[in-house]
Amino acid sequence: METIIAAAISGGLALIGVIFTNIMQGKKIEKKLEIAQAVTDQKIEDLTREVRKHNNFAERIPKVEQQIDNLDKKISFLHRND
Repeated sequence: METIIAAAISGGLALIGVIFTNIMQGKKIEKKLEIAQAVTDQKIEDLTREVRKHNNFAERIPKVEQQIDNLDKKISFLHRND
């Protein structure tokens, strides 16, 4: 009878140890995932900001090209009148 009680106590303590270890490992993994997600979110924000800058630049280039074309025409006109 004593052997059965000792085995049950040992088994119960081992089970508690395993459960505690699993909970702690789960928390560690969860924390690492939160950090990784935060880094990913920051990188996405940085890339989004860069894309917006690029898009703004891409919108302005045709306007600059048009202005250059107009200046070229004015210069050509002035050279013809010399």
